[in-house]
Amino acid sequence: MRDSEPCVGTGEGGGGGDTPALDPAGGGVPALEVHDLTVSYLKRPVLYGVDLAVPPGKLVGIVGPNGAGKSTLVKSVMGLVPASGGWVKVFGRPTRENIARVGYVPQRESVDWDFPVNVMDVVLMGCYGRLGLVRRPGKAERERAMAALGKVGMEAYSRRQIANLSGGQQQRVFLARALAQECDLYLMDEPFAGVDAATEAAIVTLLGEMRDRGKTVLVVHHDLATAREYFDMLLLLNMRVVAFGDTQEVFTGELLQKTYGGRLTLLSEMADTIARQS
Repeated sequence: MRDSEPCVGTGEGGGGGDTPALDPAGGGVPALEVHDLTVSYLKRPVLYGVDLAVPPGKLVGIVGPNGAGKSTLVKSVMGLVPASGGWVKVFGRPTRENIARVGYVPQRESVDWDFPVNVMDVVLMGCYGRLGLVRRPGKAERERAMAALGKVGMEAYSRRQIANLSGGQQQRVFLARALAQECDLYLMDEPFAGVDAATEAAIVTLLGEMRDRGKTVLVVHHDLATAREYFDMLLLLNMRVVAFGDTQEVFTGELLQKTYGGRLTLLSEMADTIARQS
């Protein structure tokens, strides 16, 4: 299968139906590989038989309806929720063996913003994976943290208490923390949620720069109106993989209807209109 062809699942049987793993461009090891992943809460499957292979150096949007398992997929890759079956590999090795190469930006709503730390403290937390639990951040780590804050336009707020920032500023700080980790694979859970237009534009620019430096970025995203513009590839998810591939191939009315069901009449018409204009 060529990289330009989307992988489309049938939703029948285990192992993600007949959704094959995408062959990374150039043939190398996928940045992220998921095989037959099943995750259940209280014995009820949230993800079922997910198969996925993400090529390195791609900006990937994860889209689907509420309750489709998008955040669960990200958390299961990180090992934050247990899997009922299947496996996950990061650059060819189990996640736990390669966790230093993975950066994670959680949903803003899942963070206790009243915790008494300042902006610099939060960003420095991104350095502990390389330092270990014993060593404390030194001059080099502080310079790296300040550089990361500069990339998101927050260096002037380094001493500000995190609780005193706006939602968009808090999101920028968490992105800076991820940048300070200097990882190869980034998983971001709704980084655009609750931010203003200026912050969203800044995040989009930053994600593109990360991709251009060879980083692989997966982003849980809810706004289909911007998905086609923001991402190189899309993963359409509804408990199973509905489709995964280049955005222009996957962002179609037919596949969106399979993902969202009858709730998507207007958006699927929009997708078809955009496709005809391309």
